[in-house]
Amino acid sequence: MLKRLKTVSMMLFLMGASTGAAYAISAPEVDDVKITQQSGKATGTVVDAMGPVIGASVVVKGTTNGTITDFDGNFSLAGVKKGDILEISFIGYATKEVTWNGQALNITLEEDTQQLEEVVVTALGVKREKKALGYAMQEVKGDALLAARETNLANALTGKVSGVQIIRSSNGPAGSSKIQLRGSNSVTGTNQPLIVVDGVPLDNFTGAANNDFWNPSSDMGNGLSDINSEDIESMSVLKGASAAALYGSRAGNGVILITTKSGKENKGLGITISGSISAETVFMKPDLQQSFGQGSDGSFNAETTASWGEKIAGQMVSKWDGSQAPMTAYDNVKNYFDTGINLNESFSFSQRFGKTGIYTSVTRMDDFSKIPGAELSRTNMMIRANSFFGKDDRWSIDGKIQYILSDAKNRPIAGNNDGNYFLTMYTFPISMDIRDFSAAKDENGDMLWFGTSSARNPYWAQKYAPSNDIRNRFLLNGSLKYKFTDWLNAEIKAGSDMYFTEETSKLYGGSPTSETGSYSLGEKKFYENNFSFLISAQKDNIFGNWGGAASFGGNLMERKSTGMTSSSGELVVKDLFHLNNGKDKPSVSQTYSHKKTNSLYGTAQINYNGWIFLDGTFRNDWTSTLSKNNRSFFYPSVSLSWVISDMINKHGKGMPDWFTYAKARVSYAEVGNDMDPYQLYNTYSINKDPNGNTTTSMGSTLFDDNVKNELISSWEAGFEIRFFNNRLGLDFTWYKSNAKNQLLNLPMNSLSGYTAKKINAGNIQNQGIEIMLNATPIQTKNFKWDAQLNFSTNKNKIISLADEVENYPIGGYDNVKVYAVVGGNYGEIWGTKFQRVEDKSSEYYGQLITTKEGLPTATSDPEKIGDQQAFGLLGWSNTLTYKNWSLGFMVDARLGGEIFSATQVALQKAGTAACTAPGGERPKVLVKGVYLDDSGNYVPNTTEITQQQYWTTVAGASGNLGIGEANLYDATNIRLRNVSLNYSFPSKMLEKTPFQQVKLGVSCNNVWMIKSNMRGLDPESVFALQTNATGFEGYGAPTSRTFLFNVTLGF
Repeated sequence: MLKRLKTVSMMLFLMGASTGAAYAISAPEVDDVKITQQSGKATGTVVDAMGPVIGASVVVKGTTNGTITDFDGNFSLAGVKKGDILEISFIGYATKEVTWNGQALNITLEEDTQQLEEVVVTALGVKREKKALGYAMQEVKGDALLAARETNLANALTGKVSGVQIIRSSNGPAGSSKIQLRGSNSVTGTNQPLIVVDGVPLDNFTGAANNDFWNPSSDMGNGLSDINSEDIESMSVLKGASAAALYGSRAGNGVILITTKSGKENKGLGITISGSISAETVFMKPDLQQSFGQGSDGSFNAETTASWGEKIAGQMVSKWDGSQAPMTAYDNVKNYFDTGINLNESFSFSQRFGKTGIYTSVTRMDDFSKIPGAELSRTNMMIRANSFFGKDDRWSIDGKIQYILSDAKNRPIAGNNDGNYFLTMYTFPISMDIRDFSAAKDENGDMLWFGTSSARNPYWAQKYAPSNDIRNRFLLNGSLKYKFTDWLNAEIKAGSDMYFTEETSKLYGGSPTSETGSYSLGEKKFYENNFSFLISAQKDNIFGNWGGAASFGGNLMERKSTGMTSSSGELVVKDLFHLNNGKDKPSVSQTYSHKKTNSLYGTAQINYNGWIFLDGTFRNDWTSTLSKNNRSFFYPSVSLSWVISDMINKHGKGMPDWFTYAKARVSYAEVGNDMDPYQLYNTYSINKDPNGNTTTSMGSTLFDDNVKNELISSWEAGFEIRFFNNRLGLDFTWYKSNAKNQLLNLPMNSLSGYTAKKINAGNIQNQGIEIMLNATPIQTKNFKWDAQLNFSTNKNKIISLADEVENYPIGGYDNVKVYAVVGGNYGEIWGTKFQRVEDKSSEYYGQLITTKEGLPTATSDPEKIGDQQAFGLLGWSNTLTYKNWSLGFMVDARLGGEIFSATQVALQKAGTAACTAPGGERPKVLVKGVYLDDSGNYVPNTTEITQQQYWTTVAGASGNLGIGEANLYDATNIRLRNVSLNYSFPSKMLEKTPFQQVKLGVSCNNVWMIKSNMRGLDPESVFALQTNATGFEGYGAPTSRTFLFNVTLGF
């Protein structure tokens, strides 16, 4: 708390965010601060346990004569008489009174645990007292994010914030993660929050550009993963529309504000060096049988790719290369995947030099994944400087440059195709050893492989199907601020996010899919520039106990993206990687996107005596993506905060000693989801036919220039209470939002020349509650236990779609789809079911229907089989400290919802799934059901079938993904996410050393899966994050467990 308030005091003083509110808030009964020249001048220094307190209020009691402390905590106040009492106060500290008798004063402030005037970062980067907010928001400190030790920053939020769901892919060290706040608001949008870093929106691209089930493009990660957790001061999660309303048409899915570190006064040099090394192993992998080997129908066959052969008993068999060997079971997943190593080194410098603060850092991360050949390296560099200058330090300037270089090698190939070596591993015959193929090539230089398999040898793929992408990224921002008076200031800002990505992909010849090889390359350029201004005023006690604040600003945004990819096709000269070496002309595709948004916004607040706050905000956006008649959108919000405990303490008898704090809040807001460019008019494409003639083609979607942005309206109410001197606290929130004007592609008759038309229609509702419980169950002189429990539940309903449209596809593949269905939940999973007797009058009602041969049958039409929506999310964090030791652990859970597993379908077809050999045996199966005889009557089934017949039918009937019902799983999972143990060397031990701090730590991520239902697969990983079908899993890498050791040295 002291460290946080120290930071706040510095930032308030430097940035003027409260425009003199350090005094106004601490002493609300004083109308103004003015110095009257009298005979005496009081001087002194104000400190706390950590050093000087900047911006503390020093006032002669009972007068308006006061001042504030400077950067060194010093003050000088004229007009003070001997015997006068000075009141020294600051937010979060107990007010101190001292009598001045002409001496220099040395005053130490102590933390006041009764106060809860915590300052947090809100929309537009404005710092406000949390008690004044009429909406829910949660701030996560940088130390907590760093402690998670996640390669992808998005994953560090898991379990820490109520109402936040992190959905992960399993595509290697550079794989993407998706953040969702309070459910989904759009059937066609990404449903991801806006990410803002130091006031600059960050392009949080996520996943693959092409999510085709059979041949998807590579998962390119997500933009947030470029941010270095070492550089983060705090992260504010604005979940509701009221909290995010000032971002207008970009706030429909919430906003996450990231504040990076700035220069602070530190003892010593201000240099921190840290390093960590972690080992990555397989955490969860599918349950595989270890009893039956290669072959089919119970017989050995060295050519087949399936495991339906003989029982493994050490019998001699002819291997794939003709040699003789005893049949043995192999755990090929374990044999193939390595122990990955992650190295992280960081250097930072943070210090103040008079009125100037400097923060700079360099961090290098090298992730040598457990997936052979898949690597990610990332270099982060940052420098930030801020300073005050001019008369009375009225001017302030702040600037930052962040540079990120990421280099990813061999991103894994996903999808149901021969290049996905996770799928190869899962379906590889149990009696074959994958390590036999580690040489990669045979004596002819071709891919070393076996039998009839068309899959790629994984060892060959990592060497002879390499890919590489390099991204250079800059995040720039600068601001200039002028303080007209103690209550009025103005600020201008400029910021940019820009990056350039280069991709190359090579496929050497000699594989089943290419005799001579192929080559492709691509590049993408992106930038978003923002220029803004903000005029702010804040003053308490304007009329008696009434105070107020107001601001007005504007923003100009321009965003542009260009891209180009080209492929040689099959090469003429084997392994000569040049675009002009293709047998045909190189294929070329281009992308282009450009949009602008102009905005004006403002806020107004009134408060009475610091216990009731009424806020209103507005924003108007004008966007280039809409027609001139339809491009202006107004987004208002209003919120009320009533701090009941402050009211009673100031106007009543005071709160009971055991009841520390009470606050109620309510808010309403409207925000939007902006539309992508080029959605207004029909477009045409230019191409070449095989003879080189120019051709044109028309887009398949009919566009309408009357469409507009999606609109989300939201109500929110809640309360916060604290007991026993803040050792027990409860925060409760209820919310309800409706997202209307959904941007839909409505199907059209193909005779029109179009397959669909763009319209506005539909209404999606989210309604839920969020509960956060904070407690300090034990606190003694040397021992403390802090705990936080958060729970959220959300009902995501489809109220309506377009006229005569009952469902809308949002993802899924082949014969398993995910829909938005009117009257149902967002994300219903549809597929086929086991066919059953539906005649309620039949004695066999509800029983399975088989063929005469005893095989199960499937329904012909898909129907609802499940729901991807979770009932609730839960996180439980604990920190136990004893002297200089700290032990932390976190348990998180997803409760309810279902997920379809395409991986299990593949395992069942191949005979490698554990369920195909229950108890290590393969007894005959009698499907309990009935079949229709020649007379049309139901007859009980008495025909036994083999395990192979049963599972190949289940996994192959009615489509490539089999009977959907058979591989739908409860997605509930509970896990011990993280355990960490840290030791900080005592300050006294370091007194005669060059060190200011020495800290050692060990931690483990993905410690224990307490409960899961997916036969060894991790329900947290999904197939394609760029879609909204998060209830579909398919062929991903096994998830990882990491063991980490870290050292931090401060000088």
